[in-house]
Amino acid sequence: MIRFSNVDVVYPGGFQGLKGVDLTIDKGEFVVIVGLSGAGKSTLIRTINGLVPYTSGELTVGDEVVDPTSEGKIRRLRSSVGMIFQSFNLVTRISVLNNVLVGRCSSTPAWRSLLGWYRAEDKELAFQSLERVGIVDKAYNRASALSGGQQQRVAIARVLAQDPEVILADEPVASLDPPTAHRVLQDLRRINRELGITTIVNLHHLEMARKYADRVIGMRGGEVVFDGPVEEATDAAIEEVYQRSLTAGDAAPESAAH
Repeated sequence: MIRFSNVDVVYPGGFQGLKGVDLTIDKGEFVVIVGLSGAGKSTLIRTINGLVPYTSGELTVGDEVVDPTSEGKIRRLRSSVGMIFQSFNLVTRISVLNNVLVGRCSSTPAWRSLLGWYRAEDKELAFQSLERVGIVDKAYNRASALSGGQQQRVAIARVLAQDPEVILADEPVASLDPPTAHRVLQDLRRINRELGITTIVNLHHLEMARKYADRVIGMRGGEVVFDGPVEEATDAAIEEVYQRSLTAGDAAPESAAH
C-alpha cells in the first residue's frame, strides 16, 4: 500500500509541485495518472521513490515512512520500487542482458557489479525477466541495436529483475508509435496481473488510460482533482480535470498492438 497524507512538494525556486495530496493506492492496483503538462503527475510518482523529496505531510510505502533525508532508507526504498522512464535510460553500448542485470545491483556486492561477476541465480532471473517481455532472443545484442519499443521492454525487464513490490512508469510510451505503445502497456498490465505488482503509470493519451487502467487519477495544479474507477473517467470528468474541452490530441489513435 502507498499512502499520501497531506503531502506538499515545494521546489527550491518556490514552485509548488504538490498541494495537500491525500491518496491511498492499494497493493496490486494498476493506476494511471492523467493531467496536462505541469499538473504534477511526474512529481507525484517521483516522490514515491524519493527522486523528488516531499516537504511536508507524510508518505508511506508499505510499512515504511519515506524519509527523504535518510540516504540509507532511500536506497532500501529504491530496491523495492522500480522506475521506468520515457527515455529508456539504458546503457546502449552494452548487451541487453547486462542492462537487465543492472536491476540486480541493489542486492549484489559492489565489487561483483563492477566486475560483472553476477551470480547464476541473478542471470537466471534476468533471462526470466526478458522472457516475460518477449525479447529473450535479444539477450546478447547491444542495446543500441534495438528499436525504441524493444528498448522500453528491456527497461521493463530490468525493473522486473529487481523483484520489486511497486513499478512506477513516467510517460513510458510517449516516444513510441501507437502499436508499440499498446504492446508496452499490455506487458505492464500482464505483469501487474500475473505478479501482483502495484503499478502506477503516467499517460498523456486518454484512450490508452481507459484501455489499461483499473483506476484513473486526474491532477491539476499539483492537486488530485479526480480519483475513480476507469468507468468513471468519462469525457466530461476529464474535461473537468483539464478545465477545457478535449481535443483530438488528447486521445491516441486506436490501434491493436503487434
